[in-house]
Amino acid sequence: MLQTLFYIPQKIAGLPVFGVGLLLGVWCLFGLILLVAVARRGGPGGECWSYVPLLVLVAAAIIWLLPRLCDEAGLPIRGFGTMLLVAVIAGTGLLVWRAKRAKVDPDTMVSLVFWMFVPGIIGARLFFVIEYWPDFHKENLSQTVGAILSITGGGLVVYGSLIGGMLGMLFFLHKSRLPLLAICDLLAPSLLLGLAIGRIGCLANGCCFGGPCDLPWAVTFPKGSFAYEQQLARGQLWGFSISGNRDAPPVVTEVASGSRAEVAGLRPGDRLLAVNGQAVRSAGDMAWCLQNASTQGDPIRLKTDHGRPVELPAEPLPARSRPVHPTQIYSSINALLICLFLLAYGPFRRRDGEVFALMLTIYPTTRFLLEIIRTDEGAALGTGLSISQNISLLILLAIVGLWVFVLRQPRGTALGALPEP
Repeated sequence: MLQTLFYIPQKIAGLPVFGVGLLLGVWCLFGLILLVAVARRGGPGGECWSYVPLLVLVAAAIIWLLPRLCDEAGLPIRGFGTMLLVAVIAGTGLLVWRAKRAKVDPDTMVSLVFWMFVPGIIGARLFFVIEYWPDFHKENLSQTVGAILSITGGGLVVYGSLIGGMLGMLFFLHKSRLPLLAICDLLAPSLLLGLAIGRIGCLANGCCFGGPCDLPWAVTFPKGSFAYEQQLARGQLWGFSISGNRDAPPVVTEVASGSRAEVAGLRPGDRLLAVNGQAVRSAGDMAWCLQNASTQGDPIRLKTDHGRPVELPAEPLPARSRPVHPTQIYSSINALLICLFLLAYGPFRRRDGEVFALMLTIYPTTRFLLEIIRTDEGAALGTGLSISQNISLLILLAIVGLWVFVLRQPRGTALGALPEP
């Protein structure tokens, strides 16, 4: 886990870096060079002006957003954000390489990525914010907006990114009059390559973790990490577990053999009624009480529905979490294998859209299975499944219609009808 790699100072040689400062000047120079290069290639018309809104959007972020993300040491460069940038560069490189082989203008593909990136980030963040809205609802509007916009430490959802990116892609392809299914086939392996690299950023950030395990490759996370705080809230650091569903009754689901909880008399199936005299009605209440009690350094007294006195001694908590599945690595390997499979299948496709449809068939299936061992998300929508599992099932249902549509298309590809770059 390496959340922060380094800091960019707020001033260099006495000049501000963010806001109206050095970074904005560099970005304006880059934008000017980009527009001149595009104008020389295709004239000062449509494609040139298509870059302007996104260039302005990034400039606005430099002026308004980045200064608000700085702390006393400067702007933190997070491991998650760095791997996200590497993922975009790698995915774009693969897309450009494949575009050249398909005799598609690589500059057009770079423009496509440009149009997908910002909507993809917005979609990924909105999905996460909606899913965990109570964590973002602050005392005032300014704090709420600040929490929503603070994405450098993680908090992006793949499916939200896919939805946002697809909307940006549809707009760009409609404007550029490019064949949708053929471009989707070009793009699909790049999406999975980017995901494979991005998941390494999840490991650095400590998010998207799995449940406890005793396998040789299990990983632990330090105090203050997402995994540690979740295990603290669910009682796992004391040797017992309650439901991961915050709205469910606080019922003990497991007690580790030889743990302080077992020695104290806690048993699976016990319904917890109070913590240190404070009544609890849900797993969410229980989590808050356990986290609050752990900071006091006093024994933790639990009241159960069986009336047995249960007192957990005031012993120091471990410095690191219990070992958990490195699901970030599992997800990275999974995405890379799907990427390689799509690349291998590409030369054998008979119709446009087959590669993209394969991606939307395989990835939701593997994502559903990986969610079984992930514990960072609770059940949602009253289904007993995580939000990602619910969406995976919806995609698998919708993909039937896409396959029917794709298989009705004529054999061959529309890319051959495009002018060579």
